[in-house]
Amino acid sequence: MRDDAALVLLSGGQDSATCLAWALARFAHVETLGFDYGQRHRAELSRRDALRAGMAGPALAEDHMLDLGVLGALSDTALTREAEIAFRADGLPTTFVPGRNLIFLGFAAALAMRRGLRHIVLGVCETDYSGYPDCRDDSIKAMQVALNLGMAARFVLHTPLMWRDKAATWQLAEELGGPALVELIRAESLSCYRGVEDAMHPWGRGCGDCPACDLRARGWRAWRGDG
Repeated sequence: MRDDAALVLLSGGQDSATCLAWALARFAHVETLGFDYGQRHRAELSRRDALRAGMAGPALAEDHMLDLGVLGALSDTALTREAEIAFRADGLPTTFVPGRNLIFLGFAAALAMRRGLRHIVLGVCETDYSGYPDCRDDSIKAMQVALNLGMAARFVLHTPLMWRDKAATWQLAEELGGPALVELIRAESLSCYRGVEDAMHPWGRGCGDCPACDLRARGWRAWRGDG
């Protein structure tokens, strides 16, 4: 497998877009992968082309999309059904899709092996919204071990946002690509749980009142020094 090549899990949201820029700054060959699992906010996937176009260059290579409708069919969550976005009795948010990132990484590794890509990059983070157990550092490290043992491979899973809050994620985008990259991510990415893409705010697209929009807005204001 190529040690100078990476596969980025690109959903179309702020975090994955920032991870794409991070990978393009480090690897000579970068491919992207999206997953359609019937998510309520699937409009996010429609932002991927604009983000890729805005970061186009010699390192950016093929894009891939996988249909994981079975995951949506199995899940009864606020991301796969018209359900209230809240916290469950066990403390997990209703937006938690059980097994999602574990399944994503399994398919990503299978594709990466076929394509000869050693590095896999994803935008999970436990600094801000750590209610998702499959976004935590321990889970990702365990998956790296499991994938390498189960596939007799030497994949490296990269999580450049793991210890960054949203303000630090905006800062990273500026460090990677200056104001142009910040504006691309602000204007073209979509992280809204409701998938509202036709409403623009100073911090970007979204409904403005779901947890994902609130997190993004607060991070934008903190990074800008607006409170």
